[in-house]
Amino acid sequence: MNPLRTLIQTIDKINYWVGEVLSYLLFVMFALILLEVLLRYVFNSPTVWANELTQYLFGAYAVLSGGYILLSGGHVNVDIIYSHLSPRTKAGLDIFTSLLFFLFCGMLFYYGGSLAMESLSIWEHSESAWNPPLYPVKMMIPIGSLLVLLQGVNKLILDIYIVLGYEPPVVHATEAGDSL
Repeated sequence: MNPLRTLIQTIDKINYWVGEVLSYLLFVMFALILLEVLLRYVFNSPTVWANELTQYLFGAYAVLSGGYILLSGGHVNVDIIYSHLSPRTKAGLDIFTSLLFFLFCGMLFYYGGSLAMESLSIWEHSESAWNPPLYPVKMMIPIGSLLVLLQGVNKLILDIYIVLGYEPPVVHATEAGDSL
């Protein structure tokens, strides 16, 4: 099998899997909020941890889902113009704007990684009454930015193929209507 095709499919599968797993995290966050509301307003006994845990889970959810959103084409663009362009013109525009994308992702990976490593090195904890560790949540920043960065490389490769007039080595499973 073509190594480029294998690489693209592997990155797609990782981001697809991460997105699928993260989708169940919404139910966990919903349950935590529901629990907190019931305990606070029905039993007059609020927790010190449910609200903060929900915030941390949502932060991880938001940061880690970027690669899946890029894979499925869910990021925002100016559709009023973009939707009227040909696939080749769209690909060319995406290649042109990919410089900004990679610059942003690279900075997020570098500075987020620096923040996460600093937090890990001091075993940083929250200053709340619950006092959970913060370093696991902060580690999600470089991991999430790496997932988006890898998915961006996939998109760039496919866009280059389209601009050059070649058939891309693979089509994203979400575009083809298949499941990974």
